[in-house]
Amino acid sequence: MQIKGRSISRGIGRGEVLLCKEAISFLGDIDPKTGICVAPKHAIEGKCIAGKVLVFPQGRGSTVGSYVILQLAKNNKAPAAMVNLEAEPIIAVGAIISKIPMVDKLEKDPLTFLKDGQKVKVDGEKGTLSFD
Repeated sequence: MQIKGRSISRGIGRGEVLLCKEAISFLGDIDPKTGICVAPKHAIEGKCIAGKVLVFPQGRGSTVGSYVILQLAKNNKAPAAMVNLEAEPIIAVGAIISKIPMVDKLEKDPLTFLKDGQKVKVDGEKGTLSFD
């Protein structure tokens, strides 16, 4: 199945879904050295985003979050791709400068039908999400 959305950052990313129904602040919530969510009581606390297709509603917090995403990429701890309900500038810029494929505004809400561990493909060129 393929679902159309809007392209935010080009490239193609494949991997297992890490689903988070909570906004993420990359400055403070995610350790840039390990890729692990360190925010107490966060929906993905203790989980590693490295190599995953990170699906979350939107980002929140400081503009420094874009550079934390870049640091994750430099440390090989970045997600393989990102999917948002609606990308805000901090996450969009972070994805673009880090060359992480990203889409948003999918025709269907991905938080309602995707599951943790499900294998998906994000095509930032076409603005699509594909899965079996």
